Amino acid sequence: MLKININNASFEVENHKDTLTINQEVFDGDIQPLGSNHFHILYQNRSYNAEIVKADYAEKSFTVKINGNTYQIAVQDRFDLLLEQLGMGKASKQKLNDLKAPMPGLILDILVKEGDKVKKGDNLLILEAMKMENMIKSTGEGTVKSIKTSRGDRVEKNHVLIVFD
Repeated sequence: MLKININNASFEVENHKDTLTINQEVFDGDIQPLGSNHFHILYQNRSYNAEIVKADYAEKSFTVKINGNTYQIAVQDRFDLLLEQLGMGKASKQKLNDLKAPMPGLILDILVKEGDKVKKGDNLLILEAMKMENMIKSTGEGTVKSIKTSRGDRVEKNHVLIVFD
């Protein structure tokens, strides 16, 4: 099951074998791909041209243009819905916290400086641990407030490395 939010409307979509249901009603229409991001939809004797304008698969968000109108779409799969039920649904959207060493090791390189704006997935530093280089990446968006370590420092687990605003 998927939960799809389009602007302010919410829909539950399920695919059972060859049957697509939306809010527990069978979708009695036809969707045909016209190209990599273009589709033609027939639904209730009306024709729609749809184009995926922007797709962020990591965040599961999309911008879709249908017959000239633009819609913002957010998708939650069954794992997202389960995390939400467990009260952990917004965990990945939280403010970027201070970066702490995930394990003891040696700081080989620091790839950011104070004042840098980082986004999820950006490389922050390289930590050598157990003779392996580990690229430490940002888990969210933020601005580097201060760096609490230097190249060549030995750090212990949970040592604060970078502080974010």
